[in-house]
Amino acid sequence: MLKHQNNITLKEVAKLAGVSPSAVSRTFTEGASVSSKTRKRVQDAARELNYLPNFLASSLITKRTKLIALISDNYSNPIFLEVFDLFTKTLQERGFRPLLYNYSHNADIDDTISMLRQYNVDAVIVASSVITETFVKRLQQMDCPIVHAFSHHDNDSDVNSVSADNVQGGRLAAKALLAKKYRDILFLGGPEHASSTISRLKGFTEILQANNVSLKYTAFCQHYSYDSGKTSMQEFLQTHSVNDIDAVFCGDDLICMGAIDAVTQHGYNVPDDIGFIGFNDINIGQWGKFKLTTIHQPIREITLNAVDIILSSLEQPTQPITQTRLFPCRLITRDTL
Repeated sequence: MLKHQNNITLKEVAKLAGVSPSAVSRTFTEGASVSSKTRKRVQDAARELNYLPNFLASSLITKRTKLIALISDNYSNPIFLEVFDLFTKTLQERGFRPLLYNYSHNADIDDTISMLRQYNVDAVIVASSVITETFVKRLQQMDCPIVHAFSHHDNDSDVNSVSADNVQGGRLAAKALLAKKYRDILFLGGPEHASSTISRLKGFTEILQANNVSLKYTAFCQHYSYDSGKTSMQEFLQTHSVNDIDAVFCGDDLICMGAIDAVTQHGYNVPDDIGFIGFNDINIGQWGKFKLTTIHQPIREITLNAVDIILSSLEQPTQPITQTRLFPCRLITRDTL
């Protein structure tokens, strides 16, 4: 009976194949030089012994762990279920292993950097628009490829970034509201200093001003969450009436869903009394009582391009070219306008 693969050693494979242990090591080391004849003998012996190489051990030789850190601070948002599903599947298909890290609002930057160094990650993908550029700059000091997904950096930045064109998405929202003759509008955004919030508000106000319409009210939520949207809308209704506004552009679908529940609990109807438009096009926004009109964010394109930049950087480390990739949004019309 064959030994369990974890008990088979590299020396046993070498002995059966009739080669040196270093030849076995080179066979299972990406890019190492080994003849086709030797490679076949080693692979045949490995199959016969049910041997698999120890990647942790080989990383000591290659200095490559094939670990890609995926950092986010918004695991409760269902949009990131799709994001992480795509990230992990794509990385695993390419022979890499994801290391998920939850960078919550109270996480310590030094502790995070230390943890990533301890695991000797090959690269880092930051999936958030809320995580600050200061933190991203600190990550750059690790001297490994980094891409900031779902956040757009300035053209003169040396940080790779992949994002929806949030300014264009904000413009689409404004055009949709103006086409429906809404004029007394509240912008209910995510965290005030998040790059996505800033960009969506910028595009939104550009179109309103171009049509001689002033944004009547602006408010921000602490988090991209249902509870934050509901709480912020309730606070607005403590000092205002829904009669003061006829529409709300929410910077996130979860925020939008919370805000809708807040106004309906006050006895108002959507969209008869007030119209709503969200942002992201999450799956649950299509369900049940909500059926959100929203701005679709190209999650798949952003995710796959972030992985592409990272892996290209690892494959061509001598050609460090900072990239910024923006993808257009599109309007999804349903029942809330």
